[in-house]
Amino acid sequence: MKIPESIKGSLEQKLRTRQRERWPQLREIQVRYRGEFAYVDAVMPDGEVNPLFRLRYGGYASVFGFAIYLWSKEGYEDSILPNGSFEATPQEALDCACGLYLDGPSAWVTN
Repeated sequence: MKIPESIKGSLEQKLRTRQRERWPQLREIQVRYRGEFAYVDAVMPDGEVNPLFRLRYGGYASVFGFAIYLWSKEGYEDSILPNGSFEATPQEALDCACGLYLDGPSAWVTN
């Protein structure tokens, strides 16, 4: 199921807002789309672009399937979030990936 344009705009807004709030060490977040997938990359301060994760659209604007980018495999793998779920809000997915790749384990602490 292809991601509707209206969902794309909302998704990007949620990710960019979260990045500015919690991950200011990133220059920006980039999102690419292919069919049911949204691929999220981090742009580092030096301009280097690094893949972070992939979201799978399942018909809902707020919850997506989550797959982390594994550098060891140079690809995406469906993953479980720290809360034990295979599904995530865009913000939870960003926190999980940045917590892993930017050495910010506080992203995994739930209140």
